[in-house]
Amino acid sequence: MTQEEDVGMIAVTFSAFLRLRDRPKAKKSSHSNAPTRLKEGSTVEALVLEAGLELTEVEAAFVNGKIHPLDTVLHDGDRVALVPPGTPGPHRMLMGIYQGNKTV
Repeated sequence: MTQEEDVGMIAVTFSAFLRLRDRPKAKKSSHSNAPTRLKEGSTVEALVLEAGLELTEVEAAFVNGKIHPLDTVLHDGDRVALVPPGTPGPHRMLMGIYQGNKTV
């Protein structure tokens, strides 16, 4: 990317867990600590779609280690991890997932 193309872009690091890892792998993209460029003002939802995932495939999104809704605006340097539905019960409470896409 040239510097002109880079204007108005942010860089985030993206990871997908459990069965979400298969989709980026199928696209020959990384699913673990993958550097990703998005337009400024992009949300977690935009990142999900950019990764080739359906919104219904993501139950929780962690931004910089804390759970956030999918409409959270991302910033340069953010670290994002996506978790699919079906995370076992006790782990849901520990991670802060009570119901899909709701914060603690």
